[in-house]
Amino acid sequence: MDVICLGIFVVDMIGRPIDRFPEPGKLTVFDELEMHSGGGANNTAITLAKLGIKVGAMGRIGTDTFGDFVLQILDDNRVDTRAMMRDAETNTPATFVSVASDGERSFLHYMGTNRVLSEDDVNLDLIRSCKILHVAGSLIMPRLDGEPTARVLREAKESGVLTSLDTVWDTTGNWLDALEPCLPYVDIFLPSIEEAEQLTGLDSPPEIANFLMDYGIQTVGLKMGKRGSYVRTGTEEVHFPSYEVDVVDTTGAGDAYVAGFLAGTVMGWDLKRTCQLASAAGAACVTAIGTTAGIKNLEETMAIIGT
Repeated sequence: MDVICLGIFVVDMIGRPIDRFPEPGKLTVFDELEMHSGGGANNTAITLAKLGIKVGAMGRIGTDTFGDFVLQILDDNRVDTRAMMRDAETNTPATFVSVASDGERSFLHYMGTNRVLSEDDVNLDLIRSCKILHVAGSLIMPRLDGEPTARVLREAKESGVLTSLDTVWDTTGNWLDALEPCLPYVDIFLPSIEEAEQLTGLDSPPEIANFLMDYGIQTVGLKMGKRGSYVRTGTEEVHFPSYEVDVVDTTGAGDAYVAGFLAGTVMGWDLKRTCQLASAAGAACVTAIGTTAGIKNLEETMAIIGT
């Protein structure tokens, strides 16, 4: 297997267009409501599979109908699900995603099984057999965040596995306190610029990259939405613009970018071509409602950049 995606798996209920929430006791009507699987690990895994990468999912979901739905979508996309745990006592996580007319999103999230996902759920033997371990959803996995994640990443690195990390917005404000134990064992770190600013207390991409690379991280990529991305390695520094497409829903674009970056890494591409694929995957994502509906195969995705 090429990549294992460990982390959060969620059902997304996506409503659009919603430009404001009603006052207490009032009603707002909107035009579209769809159900999709979501969560960073889920989105990255499915996008990788669509790009032709052999990928496995590792996480915890309930034995409820939402859990069945998540598992079915993973199976339909040929994602290896042998490391997915089912929980009879806690429900599958769910997020209501409010999509505004301009495509921007707001989220209401129920943590569910992500709250109880722990180090005991991690299949280290399977991780040792892959090329890249990607941890997606750090900062909302309270029993796995911090030292437990650091131990998993360290074990992967010591086994010769490349490690990757992506975060979500931390409503508790712990940021660096929660992530710092993990950073020395991360090879590729791909947060959003907003998350990186909160984590480091800095606002300049080069300064943020320097701060993070001081922990030993080999590649730092900052996802900056319409402004593209800034990527830094020990020998290269690139700023890639985003590709212009008709935006329908930006949900999952960051996860698609990560998947494109990891796919390019697995295929041994140079940094420029890897960043092109990452940006193209992110662009494809926003052309349809949901986190993965707009994702194309590798050939179609590369066509976005004219190659």
